Amino acid sequence: MTRPCLPPLPHRTALQFQPPQGACDSHAHVFGPFARHPLADDRSYTPAEFDGASFIAHLDQLGLTRGVLVTGSASGTDNGSVLEALERYPDRLRGVAVATAEVTDAELDRWHAAGVRGVRANLYQLNGHAVYRNGVGLEVLEALAPRLKARGWHAQIWVHAPDLPTLSPRLRQLGVPLVIDHMGRMATARGVQDPGFQHLCALLADGVAWTKISGADRNTGQSSTANEPPYTDVNPFATALLAANPEHIVWGTDWPHINYFDAARVPDDGVLMNLLARWLPDPAQRQRVLVDNPARLYDFAAP
Repeated sequence: MTRPCLPPLPHRTALQFQPPQGACDSHAHVFGPFARHPLADDRSYTPAEFDGASFIAHLDQLGLTRGVLVTGSASGTDNGSVLEALERYPDRLRGVAVATAEVTDAELDRWHAAGVRGVRANLYQLNGHAVYRNGVGLEVLEALAPRLKARGWHAQIWVHAPDLPTLSPRLRQLGVPLVIDHMGRMATARGVQDPGFQHLCALLADGVAWTKISGADRNTGQSSTANEPPYTDVNPFATALLAANPEHIVWGTDWPHINYFDAARVPDDGVLMNLLARWLPDPAQRQRVLVDNPARLYDFAAP
């Protein structure tokens, strides 16, 4: 049995800018209601219930119009929580599901109609060991790739950037857009010259991949008590990715911030969003990352 995760903070720091109309939180999770969509018995963490209405309230508090829900590993291959939210809020939400190679075309078509636009694989390892239980591997994406391509979907990859040079040939062979989670989950101590991170930048520059400039709270090595603005050590990574290809960047909060057990480390969504004032000081840049890019990637209508 895993420990219950701490909830997201009840209050957010005030925003330093007005989000543009159509702005999107491109990475979040929902869980439950557990009576209809129970968690997987074998899981790495235990979140509380956070349904579609809870996520919509999160978007509204941040002044965001749209959101993308990703099936979390605690749900295994049960996408019910995400699909229920998509069906309830079809104009505001899109989804990324976890699929097995045995999924039928009829099921994929049903997911597409609901708003699913990608399939996620869990390739995240440290020192050769999986960090989170559940999820599917690269072999599933390889089996599904022709059907993803036919529907205009992408492959979302939860991976440690230092593993990208080894995995890249197989990933490129998928023939669908790649979306790399959380800046490649780069620990900032490794530095921007890390070969894996540079490989991620090259994938963006080639137009093969996208990434989410999210996860600053997970990538930072900075103490929460440091006498400096939060997450300054993440700045060079976000800057390098934006320089590589600003047309292939989206952003997300990773709400409701699962797998936190230390109250001092639970991130503040207002602080996370204010990073965009630092990384994207020009409103036109924020328009591109918050509105235009996710509209293309996730197939939203024009705001």
